[in-house]
Amino acid sequence: MGMIRASLTTETYDREYSNQALVRRIGVYFRPWWRRLLAITGVVTLLAIIDALVPILIARGVGLLANTTQDTDRIILLLVIAVISMRIFYWGANWARRVWTAMFIGDITLTMRKAAFNAVMNHDMSFFDQHQSGRIVSRITSDTDEFGRAAVLVTDIVTQLLTVIILLLYLLQINWRLTLLLIALAPVAFMIGKSFQNIARRITRHSQQAMAEVNVSIQEAVTGIGVAKNFRREQGIYDEFLAVNQQNYATNVKRGFVLAMLFPTLNFFSGAGTALILYYGGLSTYQAIITAGVWLLYMNSVDRFWFPMTNLSAFWSQFQSALSATERIFALMDAEPVVIQQANEPVQKLQGDIHFAHVDFRYGEKEQVLQDFNLHIRAGESVALVGHTGAGKSSIAKLVTRFYEFQRGSLLIDNRDIRTLDLRSYRRHLGIVSQMPFLFAGTVADNIRYAVPTLSDAQVEQIASQIGQGDWLETLPNGLQTDVGERGGRLSLGQRQLVVLARMLAQDPGIFILDEATASIDPFTESQIQAALGLILQNRTSIVIAHRLSTVKAADRILVLQRGRIIEEGSHDQLIAKSGHYAELYNTYFRHQSLEYINARNSKVLLAPVEP
Repeated sequence: MGMIRASLTTETYDREYSNQALVRRIGVYFRPWWRRLLAITGVVTLLAIIDALVPILIARGVGLLANTTQDTDRIILLLVIAVISMRIFYWGANWARRVWTAMFIGDITLTMRKAAFNAVMNHDMSFFDQHQSGRIVSRITSDTDEFGRAAVLVTDIVTQLLTVIILLLYLLQINWRLTLLLIALAPVAFMIGKSFQNIARRITRHSQQAMAEVNVSIQEAVTGIGVAKNFRREQGIYDEFLAVNQQNYATNVKRGFVLAMLFPTLNFFSGAGTALILYYGGLSTYQAIITAGVWLLYMNSVDRFWFPMTNLSAFWSQFQSALSATERIFALMDAEPVVIQQANEPVQKLQGDIHFAHVDFRYGEKEQVLQDFNLHIRAGESVALVGHTGAGKSSIAKLVTRFYEFQRGSLLIDNRDIRTLDLRSYRRHLGIVSQMPFLFAGTVADNIRYAVPTLSDAQVEQIASQIGQGDWLETLPNGLQTDVGERGGRLSLGQRQLVVLARMLAQDPGIFILDEATASIDPFTESQIQAALGLILQNRTSIVIAHRLSTVKAADRILVLQRGRIIEEGSHDQLIAKSGHYAELYNTYFRHQSLEYINARNSKVLLAPVEP
């Protein structure tokens, strides 16, 4: 697990968007659900009308009671029934509004999350090399949730706006002079709310970054728990998590402090505004400009006016959490690709002819890996790549798979520029096995049919049986229905390799790329793996980053790489006869795997004298 993060991390692909740009882009996600939004707005309008009519109805009823001495009981009863009926209708409409709003926000969040996940799936491999998966996950999950919660404000604000408009019209009828004073005070409330905007945006962004650090910490802890337990570092991991969590806590306290200051400030202003209107209204009453009854009615209505008014003023600062969340999501979506295709020509079938011509390649700004590199692999040829770490073996495979962009030269696949091929179509014809074979949660059968989901159980069993007559299946507790566990953790490394190789047989790729694992496995599994490789390598182009002597010898051609250049090539016997770099590699890495070496070693053990 990494060191405790001293500061919050900003990703290289992060960018700042203007409020206008963010709002326009958010509108794209609202647009498909405009009918539901219209229905919510209609209900909100009714709620606003009811909310504004209740005090008006009560005020008119009280005024009517004050001016009559007849039928007071009937008037009171009708007033009570009207208020109760309006409140029951308000409850039902508000319930419907809440349900529709939850569905509306859920649909928007789902759409945004799908778009973000789809964008991540289409990013280059270099993107995942540079950025931690925990932070990526945080943007897809936590930030979309944050947007969903804050987006509720969009529907709530309609209620507040309509309430303010209706109350203003009503207050104008009561007394236009006092209402003009009230309207003059309104911009001050908006200025107070807007003054919190920038700091709310900044502190919200920090809060989301801190949450991403917590996600990274949890992911690293869970992923590396085996190593942690091996070195008895559980307490250390817990202490690091506490530190990151404390950082998140401190950031959220700051955020809470900023947002908590907003409404008290606005309430203070509304109190000051009410006091000013109280003074001016009292003075007008004293001067007989208005009556005491009008003044009292107006002051009761003003109290109801300030609540939606302060909510409107605070909206933009509160909405910064949604804008900050969408800013991080859109930055993830808009990350510039490294691999850029010049065209998207479909690939029906691959013969497997691969031609590197004067290729230069490096990872980002790092040291050159391949320089003026030339290589021609003929269709159906099996090539083994050998060399010390950093020689460029994996880089060649990554360029063929189009996971990375080369800086100069050309790479032709079946005499077609790889930059003109449709990548989805092209990669369907590639079979790639990494050094640490990865299995998805599920059964062995599920993982074999991963590349071809339409395979039946009988077809999966037939494919698996091609490897050593299916003897390896007897080592699995439940055969093809054995649960592999997370990342295949319930299987041995050799068993995982066999499952992945069976997957490759099911896919039947035109080009096969294998980065062999270096871990020792038992002789039985070794023979099964070699049998599977024999089936896969037959009659198809293969690039093997070889760690086993048997695989090296089986290749049609061995390429010896050093610092991004091919310094030797040929068969095993030819290269050994040269006594060059390959012979040195053989003595270092492969010789102990040879039958001659094993027999000689066993002979020495047998002939060694036994001490009395």
